Amino acid sequence: MSQRNTFIRSLHDLGLAAWFGGSLMGAVGLNGAAEEEGGTEQVRARISSSGWAKWTPVNAAAIGAHLFGGGGLLAANAHRVATQKGVGASTTVKTAVTAAALAATAYARVLGKKIEMASSPDPQVAEQAEKHPIDINKAQRQLAYVQWAVPALTGGLVVLNALHGEQQRPVEQLHGMWDRARSAAPFMSC
Repeated sequence: MSQRNTFIRSLHDLGLAAWFGGSLMGAVGLNGAAEEEGGTEQVRARISSSGWAKWTPVNAAAIGAHLFGGGGLLAANAHRVATQKGVGASTTVKTAVTAAALAATAYARVLGKKIEMASSPDPQVAEQAEKHPIDINKAQRQLAYVQWAVPALTGGLVVLNALHGEQQRPVEQLHGMWDRARSAAPFMSC
């Protein structure tokens, strides 16, 4: 209970902060600036795609840090997950939301890469894009939605982290473990 996990908690939290903040800034700032300053639809798509492509390696590192830290925290708190009432359920929800955020991030990247290729002025890239034609307007509409799903889902993870922090308070641990023990042994009385 009293073991410190500063390093893995820092990886977990900093990774999530960058994932959430970067996706929100991109959806608001980068896409907004490209829309405002881009001129033609193709130029706007190129500006936005260029910014997102530069963010991708940083985002991948942030997600990796978050997942590594999350795995470490799960291992360090396995006893609480198994014995403290409510922690297993919130961990399951957090895992599902993380999976959804990963899927939305991956899908956004796939759509973004398609738009990037379709709007490229490079003849070789344009030739590659023609081999796999897409409806760029449809892809842009889908991307507009999924780019907002990522900060919504990662924001949900921030809230679940706050819940997990509250569940780690000593009094919460004591009550949670006592409630779990009572529900496992109905013959026990208060």
